[in-house]
Amino acid sequence: MPGDSVPLQDRPCLSLQDSMLTQPKKSNKCKSRGILSEGLDTEWTPTDLILQFTPPRKKQRLFSKGKENDSNQFVLGRRSRRKDPSPNISWDQLPDEVVLRIFFCLPIQDLVRISVVCKRWQRLAFDESLWHSVDLEGMTHTGLALQQVLRTGIRRLRCPRSFVEELHLTYRGSLQVVQMDLSNSVIPTLALEDLICRCRLLECLSLEGLQLSDTIISCLAKNTRLQELNLSGCSAFSAPALARMLKSCSRIQQLNLSWCTFDNNHIKSVVDNLSSSVTHLNLSGYRESLTLNDVKVLVEKCPQIKTLDLSDSTLLTADCLPVLKQLKNLLHLSLSRCYHIHLAALTDVDKMFPVLSQLDVFGLVQDSQLPSLKKGMPHVSINSRPFSSIARPTPASRFVGSTSDRTMWNKKCRLRFGL
Repeated sequence: MPGDSVPLQDRPCLSLQDSMLTQPKKSNKCKSRGILSEGLDTEWTPTDLILQFTPPRKKQRLFSKGKENDSNQFVLGRRSRRKDPSPNISWDQLPDEVVLRIFFCLPIQDLVRISVVCKRWQRLAFDESLWHSVDLEGMTHTGLALQQVLRTGIRRLRCPRSFVEELHLTYRGSLQVVQMDLSNSVIPTLALEDLICRCRLLECLSLEGLQLSDTIISCLAKNTRLQELNLSGCSAFSAPALARMLKSCSRIQQLNLSWCTFDNNHIKSVVDNLSSSVTHLNLSGYRESLTLNDVKVLVEKCPQIKTLDLSDSTLLTADCLPVLKQLKNLLHLSLSRCYHIHLAALTDVDKMFPVLSQLDVFGLVQDSQLPSLKKGMPHVSINSRPFSSIARPTPASRFVGSTSDRTMWNKKCRLRFGL
């Protein structure tokens, strides 16, 4: 009966061919699942063939937490690292030359700030190559800053119109300063003595308007390389000390000694001890001290003078012009406010000085007389420079009200305080 169960051994055995005929027909949907090899799909393909044609996978490392937990295995996967095209470089790996070149672009305030980062940066921030020239004009309480700057081996120091309350140079040895401008600064005489006495290489120096001493003048005598010296308006030093300094500094080319507290002895010390190398000289402001005899000695001592300023010397008369005629290279002559030299004596100046190009006679010629005087001397510029620039570190235009020019002997300082 249909419901009766037939023992398995009593059922008829089908052949392989009959079994294949009795298999259900595969649909196209089954074929589209993917044919591996020889037209067989995955459902009827043996496992060995599947493994043969399957691409190999990366073996995963299996780990267990311990011997007692061998059954609890886990897989360790590692993420591939991205290569950084621009790896970071530490500051410590940079050589000193590269760091110095970077520090070279920083202003003076930033150099001081970065000097406290580490010992290496402190050493490099105060390297002498960065502090070759410094401008501290107008700085208040300059003492500590000036003390630190001088220790860097500075060569050019510009510090006019500054306030130096005190200066303690604790280290020994001489300074490397070659050019220095302390004009019209407020600085104690003892501090200035300590500063000047450490200088041996000065070539250009301006102490205009400062109170000096014989010690300072004697220390200046040790700077035998001096070429430009501006002591305009200085005081409190003797004539013998001045004479010794002028004898020692025989290379001076530009000398400004105008409006100092000089008497007759000081004037004689100057004209008697000037070197023949002087080409620019300012001796203005000595109303009752500079005489015709002094001019004669001066012309004899310094025959190569090109620029001479004898303004405000009221003892000079027209008799000084034939004496000055001996200066064959004279280009610029200033006789302003020499009231005993009359206008008639000036009409032949262009004939007496064939190479003269500038003549300053402020106070001697009225405005109505100036056109006729210029017409008689067409090749001479008359009253074009009211201020003398002899041995001054900054051009004379600075004293007319211009504040944009911060040069010192025709060069600007690399580091500058303030704006």
